[in-house]
Amino acid sequence: MSAVLVGQFHARDAEGRVYSVHEFQNSTPGVDGQPVVTYKLAIGDRVARISGNQFQLVQSGVELIREPEFPVTEAPVAPVVQA
Repeated sequence: MSAVLVGQFHARDAEGRVYSVHEFQNSTPGVDGQPVVTYKLAIGDRVARISGNQFQLVQSGVELIREPEFPVTEAPVAPVVQA
């Protein structure tokens, strides 16, 4: 079974440490036919989704909160001045 990286985001623990979390979708669907999504830290530690924006490191039990995503804004366009 292989997995494809479909997203990544940052999450913080209660002490303010930032973790880089990668979101994978397995190539084989689950028994209900839905895609199976797994989460891992960039260093390979497994992460479980508790609910919504709440996650937990499987090995240590540390709880993480997903940071909000801010949309990328376009760079301001300089006005064209004609001579």
